[in-house]
Amino acid sequence: MKKNVPRLLFYLVLMLYSTSSYALESDAEKSENNELVQDKSVLLENEELLSDDNLAIDERNEPSFTQKVKKRFIEGGVFFMIWVLACLILGIATAIERIIYLSLSNVNTKKVLQQVEEALNKEGVEGAKEVCRNTRGPVGAIFYDGLVRSDEGIEQVEKAVIAGGSVQMGLMEKGVSWISLFIALAPMLGFLGTVLGMIGAFDSIAEAGGIEASAMAGDIKMALITTVAGLIVAIILQVFYNIVVAKIDNLVNQMEDASNSFVKIIQNQIGSIPQS
Repeated sequence: MKKNVPRLLFYLVLMLYSTSSYALESDAEKSENNELVQDKSVLLENEELLSDDNLAIDERNEPSFTQKVKKRFIEGGVFFMIWVLACLILGIATAIERIIYLSLSNVNTKKVLQQVEEALNKEGVEGAKEVCRNTRGPVGAIFYDGLVRSDEGIEQVEKAVIAGGSVQMGLMEKGVSWISLFIALAPMLGFLGTVLGMIGAFDSIAEAGGIEASAMAGDIKMALITTVAGLIVAIILQVFYNIVVAKIDNLVNQMEDASNSFVKIIQNQIGSIPQS
């Protein structure tokens, strides 16, 4: 029995040592696994950050609208695109000038007729002329022309009003023909650039001895860009043209109604107007 005690102690120590070593190994493996998981999570986070940075860089590097327009302008051929741009600028400038002029010419015709009639009753022809001189737009000018001929009879007043209306119509329509010209000219320039671009594309085919997309792409792109630019300019100017024409039609209707009412006022009062 005493001989077996050292042997039992030896086995017990050996068992404890193996158990502790196994526990240390398992702890080491767990720590290594945890480190691997942490490393993977860190890598994933870094990849997400890198992808976000790349997206942000791409967004910053994306060209703006003006840069895109400038690029297309150069690709379409500077020579033709300058003329198309000139049509746009001149057409819009003319249209805006007409819109401002016609807007300032628009007055309350009923109020002007009332003021003219009151001036005729109180101050005579000269008082009515003063009211017309202080009234802006074609209506006041037409009334003034009629009052100048009021001492010659109602027929002369009507002729003066009709002649004054024709003059005012010409003033209102001044510059409208230029807008029409630019509307027609812009797409024509675009189509001319298209034709020349296609000619250049066929020249490239002839020089290459066959159809090569790379040789044709530049000329065809120029042709299409000039066409699109011309059509866009024509559409924009057409909108402005319609606005101007609508304002002119409105003023013409006002002039006709006001002229008829003015002639009736003169006809009713021509015998009692004090001539100065």
